[in-house]
Amino acid sequence: MFSSIINLLNTIVGAGTLAMPSVLSHMGIMMGCIMIVWSGFTAALGLYLQGRCSRYLDRGGSSFFAISKLTYPNAAIFFDAAIAVKCFGVGVSYLIIIGDLMPKVALAMGDNLAETHPYLGERDFWITAFMLLVIPLSFLRKLDSLKYTSIVALISIGYLIVLVVYNFGIGPIQDKSELRIVRPESAIAFLSSLPVVVFAYTCHQNIKDVSPGSIVGTVSTSIGSAASIYVLVAITGYLTFGNAVSGNIVSMYDPSNAIVIGQFGIVLLVTFSIPLQVFPCRSSADAVLRWRPIRRQNGGRADSANNDLPLLNPTAPGAARPDSASVPMSDTRFALLTSIILISSYLVALSVSSLERVLAYVGSIGSTSISFILPGLFYYKISDPDSIHHQRLMKEDDDAGDMLDSDDEGDPDLANSIQSLRSAASVVLDPRKWRRRWRWDLEHLEHDLLRKMALGLAVYGLLVMVVCLTMNVVFEVTH
Repeated sequence: MFSSIINLLNTIVGAGTLAMPSVLSHMGIMMGCIMIVWSGFTAALGLYLQGRCSRYLDRGGSSFFAISKLTYPNAAIFFDAAIAVKCFGVGVSYLIIIGDLMPKVALAMGDNLAETHPYLGERDFWITAFMLLVIPLSFLRKLDSLKYTSIVALISIGYLIVLVVYNFGIGPIQDKSELRIVRPESAIAFLSSLPVVVFAYTCHQNIKDVSPGSIVGTVSTSIGSAASIYVLVAITGYLTFGNAVSGNIVSMYDPSNAIVIGQFGIVLLVTFSIPLQVFPCRSSADAVLRWRPIRRQNGGRADSANNDLPLLNPTAPGAARPDSASVPMSDTRFALLTSIILISSYLVALSVSSLERVLAYVGSIGSTSISFILPGLFYYKISDPDSIHHQRLMKEDDDAGDMLDSDDEGDPDLANSIQSLRSAASVVLDPRKWRRRWRWDLEHLEHDLLRKMALGLAVYGLLVMVVCLTMNVVFEVTH
């Protein structure tokens, strides 16, 4: 459980932390903090539903794609597209962070560097320079050596938190009359900033098998810790710079040894994280290109048995997506997709300088799909009482209950107590049936409630996607 919490927290807390103070400048302190907590709650619900979905899969085989093959195999292309968009956007945001921070780091090393080497103060130069380091790492077939960057990530984020809070403590607080305490900047600014908060909690693609008993603790601890970090950084960062705060809080500070160390640490972190985003982006893009719809039989209706074929044999005819392990990517295809992703990321990073805008678009499309829409739809479909998967799970639970009941029959004291109760009340009572009926009623009530919440979460995600994407376009036009 501790390992799951650390892995999820490491996935959650990242580039989104840098933009949290800017979110408050648009939403206001009160509404901004409420939306941070609310987005954490909805993300936690999506994680919980996804964990519940894993009960319908074999142990060790739980993944987003495995669930999609059981529920909406013909819609797997949308899942892969959402993953590709999110990973591509995260990679672009990392390049923007490099372009924001490295000029400050380089110029802080010498007072006359700006005069003798003016290119060191240009973001385009540093994005290009670090791309030369990212390219060979992105073309590796395996990235086992980069797994240790998780340690650097946690240290860098921890240092960032201390940095923001410390500078808030030693610096003057902005004039309260100009701060947005309650009222947001505008409805458009409010809605266009919401996807940034949604993006900040997206970790659903990394949650694996979690036991039913630990899913609540794992999700609540990781999401709660992330929400606490976001609220702390958002409030202290916003009070430090006020409405002038940018989408990258670290780039706002004046040069000093502590600031430069923190900025360079974040640059190293995102540099080694870009290849980790290229890998799933390339895999998902390849899956989208390979995707073929499942064949329909019996007069246009898919045979229920054939719906399980992709799970049991991903290379069978009609499979929605070939297993990458069974159908490895050719060297030419691997090189072509990697080149397209890297070149596109590079061009977008050069043309877009606002980290907040990138996170807003990625959050509107990719994060809402992964955090809300897909987990809600997956659970609603797989937990259908008419579903063969749900019926199989209920039968397994009943069999487990029968085994527990059989243990009670061998207890003579329990049998005597039951017989005495029957005689005294003159009513035929069977505690096993009452216990089973009570358990069934409780599970049935919980099941119905979760299905309604799952459908509501999917609808909420769809509304957030449409409204926020529209507001982002309007925000770009009006500003």
